[in-house]
Amino acid sequence: VAVGLFDYPVLMAADILLYQADLVPVGEDQRQHLELTRDIARRFHDLYCKRRRPTFREPQPLIMKEAARIMSLQDGTSKMSKSAESELSRIDMLDPPDVIAQKVKKCKTDSTRGMTYGDPERPEATNLLNIYMAVTGLSQEAAMAEVGGLGWGEFKPRLTDALVSHLEPIQKRYAEIAADPAYLQSVLEQGADAASEVADQTLSWAQDAMGFAPRGATPTLKVPQPKPAKKPKAKQAEVPATQ
Repeated sequence: VAVGLFDYPVLMAADILLYQADLVPVGEDQRQHLELTRDIARRFHDLYCKRRRPTFREPQPLIMKEAARIMSLQDGTSKMSKSAESELSRIDMLDPPDVIAQKVKKCKTDSTRGMTYGDPERPEATNLLNIYMAVTGLSQEAAMAEVGGLGWGEFKPRLTDALVSHLEPIQKRYAEIAADPAYLQSVLEQGADAASEVADQTLSWAQDAMGFAPRGATPTLKVPQPKPAKKPKAKQAEVPATQ
């Protein structure tokens, strides 16, 4: 087993704490990682910050109320992932309209007519409704009122149109930025500088709290000096006794 499997939650926590994040957008399946991050921050503060300002912010999860977890288009019980072997299992941000239409058309469904939400026997229906709500901004009640009575043949084209409309401005902006490499590089450098400034400050606070010397500082050590040897007392000459 690769060590990354065990280190990933700790590395994720380090990234969050280093940059002083207060709200972290995550899916429902990442909530436990954020709780670990909060536990690490509290433990550090308990050990090193009892009489000083806290070093880290304790982040809060930012989780969508609707569509907090999107599942595979080929299996409504498995998480949608870019690492899945089949490209038909996901919608990529840069997919053109014809590819989106093909993926939605081939996504897994069932033989039941009408859309239902939250039915454990129909995970694909719940998943596709979650996607529809995410890209349209509709609540569950509004989405069900709009498409609840549709069959798959009617719902899939509507889902395709919603996905295309949602991704179109994102793809347009991506193309504009990608067409100007100099601008893109300048933005990346500005972001790196801003992030480094925050990270350096956080690291300095953490080192100070733990009693480490700041990075680049020359430590000054007090070397005990040997005490000077005491001079032996001079012996006084004996005076002969007089009779």
